[in-house]
Amino acid sequence: MKKLIKDGKVAVLISPGYGGGWSTWSYGDPDELLFDPVIAQMILDCADIDEIEEVVRLRHPEETVCMGGLEDLEVQWVDQGKEFIVEEYDGAESIRYKDGIIWSVA
Repeated sequence: MKKLIKDGKVAVLISPGYGGGWSTWSYGDPDELLFDPVIAQMILDCADIDEIEEVVRLRHPEETVCMGGLEDLEVQWVDQGKEFIVEEYDGAESIRYKDGIIWSVA
């Protein structure tokens, strides 16, 4: 899987706005949506939303992508090799790092 990597950090696509999650509300492989290097670069280049939507449909035709999160889509940079999950509440996505979880012990 190709990823956009700069200075040891990986571009991760999330939709922090309420309404519809980008990878959490879509069907198919969530990593394909999280790490899509073409879409990430378009977001960084501030491409037109209609152009991004067209590219999403061309790159992910076999998947059902939640376009509700597209308008709020942004790139967050994560250290290469760092483990994380994308959490979602009412469509608002955020990154949670594995080492940031405090486990309870019985």
